[in-house]
Amino acid sequence: MLKIKNLEAGYGKLRVLKRISMHIDTGEIVTIIGANGAGKTTLLYTIAGMIKATAGEISLYNQNIIRTNPESIVAAGCSLVPEGRQMFSTLSVKENLVLGGYVQRKQKVDQKEELQKIYDIFPVLKEREDQLAGTLSGGEQQMLAMGRALMAHPKLIMMDEPSTGLAPLIVKDIFAIINRLRDAGNTVLLVEQNAKAALAIADRGYVLETGKIILQGPAEDLLNNQDVQRAYLGRDVSTEGAQCELD
Repeated sequence: MLKIKNLEAGYGKLRVLKRISMHIDTGEIVTIIGANGAGKTTLLYTIAGMIKATAGEISLYNQNIIRTNPESIVAAGCSLVPEGRQMFSTLSVKENLVLGGYVQRKQKVDQKEELQKIYDIFPVLKEREDQLAGTLSGGEQQMLAMGRALMAHPKLIMMDEPSTGLAPLIVKDIFAIINRLRDAGNTVLLVEQNAKAALAIADRGYVLETGKIILQGPAEDLLNNQDVQRAYLGRDVSTEGAQCELD
């Protein structure tokens, strides 16, 4: 579905992404993990056309999108759920969702039917459809951000730190929803600080460090990789081993 080759991008003279190459197959959840400042958000914004690449290739279904504007990328089937939700806080839940489907305005779609599909996934949004988005809880805003992206009928949905600022129980719900989206045929590119939760639902993963991919492979292999455990899962493997011997 998505193929990236030798991608470079940054801000002015600052080079953030350094020859990134990766791919995503249809129906996968692929996660990108790494520390703050590794370039994860920059990568998503570059794919979405919000940051212009300085070198490399980005292909969505074999269509080169590296010089394509953001609206056209959404129309081509790639939507972004940004970090921090970025709601239109003074508009209602329903109005935010309708705006998410704006790129489909030239198509003959039944808006009520499209909204109902989102409400079936996120019933709480139906209950809150007339409520101002800025008055929702953090978890509800995250669901709204996801629903808004889905209104564009994406083939690939990219999510940037969906668990940020949420209580553990809400995080569990959000990841369960992401899993269900994949089961329903969606393809997901997930950037997440909560590496353990991300790898638990992903098919494959990439580890990004200072703008370079340093590890990649099946999610289970990365979850059991000692270097990943030390750096991103908060586990001291050597100490755990010594404790086992003492026990």
